[in-house]
Amino acid sequence: MVSINVSAAGKPIALARGLPMVVELSGKQLEDATIADVKSAISNKYPRFYLDRQKITLKDSKNILADDVTLKVAGVAEGGELSVKDLGPQMSWKTVFLVEYAGPLLIHPVIYYFPEIFYGGPVQHSMLQRYVLAFVMLHFAKRELETLFVHRFSHATMPFMNIFKNSAHYHLGSGLALAYSIYSPVYGAASPYIRGTVRNDPLYIQAGAAIWLFSEISNLITHIKLRTLRPAGSRKRAIPQGYGFNLVSFPNYFFEFLGWLVIAALTGSYAAWIFLVISTYQMYVWAIKKHRAYRKEFGSDYPRDRKAMFPFIA
Repeated sequence: MVSINVSAAGKPIALARGLPMVVELSGKQLEDATIADVKSAISNKYPRFYLDRQKITLKDSKNILADDVTLKVAGVAEGGELSVKDLGPQMSWKTVFLVEYAGPLLIHPVIYYFPEIFYGGPVQHSMLQRYVLAFVMLHFAKRELETLFVHRFSHATMPFMNIFKNSAHYHLGSGLALAYSIYSPVYGAASPYIRGTVRNDPLYIQAGAAIWLFSEISNLITHIKLRTLRPAGSRKRAIPQGYGFNLVSFPNYFFEFLGWLVIAALTGSYAAWIFLVISTYQMYVWAIKKHRAYRKEFGSDYPRDRKAMFPFIA
């Protein structure tokens, strides 16, 4: 049996007012007892302080210990001490993704099919508007299916409040603002902004559709590739290779950028361009951070000429 002292990191934890406590792991040794075992023992005593709310660290350290790390590897001796912090209410990544992507799937058809409510009268939709509706609906339907059947998340949960921030980005940016802008009479078939311009040229629109389709399929391929690199229930990572990955660390972000670039270029909508800029900036920040983590983790084994997100650029 292993005995470990656990205390609250910083201020007292409302859900575990009995801390500090001694965690006794029956039938375990330092070599096979894990941080997950410690979390389970705490949760058994304080059921509302569930595992995903707990952040376990060494005493006086801020570095989180992963669930699969053994006490021996973590440097904890028999009778040693760990600290636990309450991360607050949590929600699964999958749930957050499903909710945030559902917004545009609901908002776009409502504004498209009920223009009288939003513009005060009917709109004779142009070919461009029909294509943009198809782009958005297919894109977010793909996102929902990927969330259910493709993505494997390195963390089970995120802070509950993140669902409001994440949903606002999609519900307002690619949902309400984009839909209200593009399905308006300005982009209708009778509008001078459309009639007699390249935005009413089937060849121009279909060429954009071809690039958009390429970007969506490519994005899916890279997501499937990333899934194969991480076994189910594991945080293990490997160096991605193949489709797009030989040029950049995160081609999935690049192809996402390309798809939204097509919509912005075809329509010229300020809402589309603003959403593109904000999304691209955020994806680039993520790409740079993860790119550096790859280089740190794999060292000289990681391809030196591979960029983060944009081929040959950055």
